[in-house]
Amino acid sequence: MFDILMYLFENYVHSEVELLVDEDELTQELTRAGFHPSAILKALSWLEHLASLQESDQPYLRAHAPQSFRIYTDSEMDKLDVECRGFLLFLEQIKVLSVETREMVIDRVMELDEPSLILEDLKWVILMVLFNSPGNESAYEQMEDLIFEQPDGGLHS
Repeated sequence: MFDILMYLFENYVHSEVELLVDEDELTQELTRAGFHPSAILKALSWLEHLASLQESDQPYLRAHAPQSFRIYTDSEMDKLDVECRGFLLFLEQIKVLSVETREMVIDRVMELDEPSLILEDLKWVILMVLFNSPGNESAYEQMEDLIFEQPDGGLHS
């Protein structure tokens, strides 16, 4: 399922091609690209749920006190290792993620079929969430810069 989401993001969203095809056309294209029909349905459902999060009044999407912090459930910790959780905290601290977008990211991560996520995959989920969250254009651009810009000079180990 994650491969399908990446395919859609890279071929439609990131390439700035409009995703105005209907679901049947998209399903046919993804089938021709070699994806399994059940995985296609899961990926499309994942995207629909992401869109519905924008319109919902979920309790976890309400504003939190500035001194509050996130405690992860056991299943969230199984899926998001220390590096991933640390990266989410870092993105909150530099204001790329708000409490609301962080919770949307975690919600979407938990719906992936993957038993755990590596940091690189988490970054793509974050991009997808920010891209689909109105008013987060600047955060999306910052996230893109974090992912795609290579630092000047070499990295030292």
